[in-house]
Amino acid sequence: MTTSTFSKIDEYGFMRPDDFDYVEYEKFMSVYLNLLTNYSMKWVRLMSNNSQLKRNAKLKKFVRTGIPLVLRARAWTSVSGVQKLKDKYGPDMYKQMLRKPINEDIRNIITVDVPRTYPDNIFFHPNSENQKTLFRILCAFAACNPEVGYCQGLNYIAGLLLLVTKNEESCFWLLRVLVENILPDYYSKTMDGVIVDIEVFSRLVKKKYPEVSQHMTDLDMPWALVATKWFICLFSEVLPIETTLRVWDCLFYEGSKVIFRVGLMLVKHYKKELLECEDIASLAECFKSIVQRPFPLNCHIFIKQMFTEIGSLPMSLINDLRRQVSAERESDKSIYKNRKG
Repeated sequence: MTTSTFSKIDEYGFMRPDDFDYVEYEKFMSVYLNLLTNYSMKWVRLMSNNSQLKRNAKLKKFVRTGIPLVLRARAWTSVSGVQKLKDKYGPDMYKQMLRKPINEDIRNIITVDVPRTYPDNIFFHPNSENQKTLFRILCAFAACNPEVGYCQGLNYIAGLLLLVTKNEESCFWLLRVLVENILPDYYSKTMDGVIVDIEVFSRLVKKKYPEVSQHMTDLDMPWALVATKWFICLFSEVLPIETTLRVWDCLFYEGSKVIFRVGLMLVKHYKKELLECEDIASLAECFKSIVQRPFPLNCHIFIKQMFTEIGSLPMSLINDLRRQVSAERESDKSIYKNRKG
């Protein structure tokens, strides 16, 4: 029996599952580590010459090939627009928000949710410093954004940001960029942004992979059952951790269209398996299992194919579909209101 050289706990503090495929992972890492070394040297050179990275084709290519862990916090902050927010609201805003009181109900929900955040991660054990820091970040965010306050799912996003940045103020600003700029209305009380985007995703699947779309309809499987966690948690707690972070590299640079690409990539790659499912239970189980198979585990190949095999997916198309879906929802609400009246 071969003994793995990899620990039961990964470099981010997560326990690997009991059925983790160490053989496949070692195969992947034997190639990926060499790529990481090569890319790391290029990133160091790039960032040593630039305090603020300039958006261009070269930087987009660099981001898509992956940001080294030690440089992620700086790179995300630079490419995401954090500086614009700091310029607008002032660099001391986080400290100010920590002193600002928040709604007691929201505070209680955060208190309950923080211990539920990544319970299998060694850096989030009960009463750890990271749990206390996460609590402060979520309370400060609720104070500066009372319209959102707190929404379940934000704890996972902020928790992963904290694991990467290891800095609570950086985490706070990156969380603001995601919620307010990149994913507006995802975390509102009505979650309109998520509801709309899941329907947009459904229509993109219908356009690109009509057989899968029809199969979902035939089995009465709503896309919301599958994709809600994808969109709310941005694939954290869904994809392998390194793959999730590679997705977030692109998300901070290219925006929300990246989430659609990830979902479409999973549908495309596992189309055959999905179409073989004969009922809603087996289809749900298939969606649950595919995200932990060797293909998503190989983050480098996954991200590369996500951009080369899905075809064109311009932001203009996504925004057109968003407007279309939103208009239909407003029309449906109006019809319901008139009938009720």
